[in-house]
Amino acid sequence: MKIWILRHGQAESMAASDPERALTEYGRREASVVAKLLDGEPLDNILASPYLRAQQTAELVSSTVAYPRGISTAAWLTPDDDPHQVLGFLAERNERSLLLVSHQPLVGRLISLLIEGHEGGHYPMPTAGLACVEVDFPAAGIGHLQLLTSPGELSS
Repeated sequence: MKIWILRHGQAESMAASDPERALTEYGRREASVVAKLLDGEPLDNILASPYLRAQQTAELVSSTVAYPRGISTAAWLTPDDDPHQVLGFLAERNERSLLLVSHQPLVGRLISLLIEGHEGGHYPMPTAGLACVEVDFPAAGIGHLQLLTSPGELSS
């Protein structure tokens, strides 16, 4: 299974609540740059946090890669969710290539858990950072990092 992990693009600093923070124009551009890396990837599903900025990022990816199905919302992909629980949810899925659109600190902790078996590893995930971890089965410490990049690295 390929687990693509994408942090949302840059968001507004203020909104009525954290879940309502929308992408900035810069954040939309960031997400669009990174989305091009997924063009041609046979994504079986796109799962996004219910937060507005993650939903908007997922929609930008979906339109860039001409994803034929709708975005699925996963309540367990919010910033402070437990990466162990995320692994539990992923273990119940049967996709071969899955995109998760979420937030820090969850994305960094999840990547570390998949690769190192603990949450303390350092995997920089700036806004619109993208990682790909390949696993035979979603479990702690057995993942292989295939890609870790950001919009800044792609445009330089």
